[in-house]
Amino acid sequence: MNDVKQIPPASVRNTPPLAEALTRVFGPDRLARGLVLEIASGSGYHASAFAAVLPHLIWQPTDPDETALASIKAYVADAGLPNLNDPLALDAREERWPVTAADAMVCINMIHISPWASTVGLFKGAGRTLAAGRTLVTYGPYAIDGDFQAESNLAFDQSLRARNPEWGVRDLKDILPLAKANGLALAERIPMPANNHTLVFTKS
Repeated sequence: MNDVKQIPPASVRNTPPLAEALTRVFGPDRLARGLVLEIASGSGYHASAFAAVLPHLIWQPTDPDETALASIKAYVADAGLPNLNDPLALDAREERWPVTAADAMVCINMIHISPWASTVGLFKGAGRTLAAGRTLVTYGPYAIDGDFQAESNLAFDQSLRARNPEWGVRDLKDILPLAKANGLALAERIPMPANNHTLVFTKS
């Protein structure tokens, strides 16, 4: 099964700082127990790492891509963690998700590498799936009122749009109204290495 297991270099690099941020946001003092729904889990590298550092939470990886789902299954099998579930096929754009309630949600590096419709679906889904006071965490590069924060982010945005015109680094001025429309408010913005940010949204 290891021949289908993907090891993205970016995931290897950003796992330690992300694990630190998630431990702060989802630590036992903030979320004692429950199900964390991860949207667009990709390879599954993050899912296995975060399930290991947050053993009090059940981690549910998802992805719409069959290759990704195979890789996630390989990570789940190798990790052998009781709190790491087998992946589910889930496309954020769909109106019906296979998970209808979660205690928290995580979405890492999807928003800029997908059509805007996926981001719309993510926040609509969070609005449906999370109860009041629960949290959605997103991670990636973001522009803030037109400021890409770094030349590298601007170059990254241009390269993404060259690959697919529907992709690109998103601006918080577009994300925040979408969050608000679905009952979510930005509670915290955590600066991360390589000009990325972890955004913490809370359901009202």
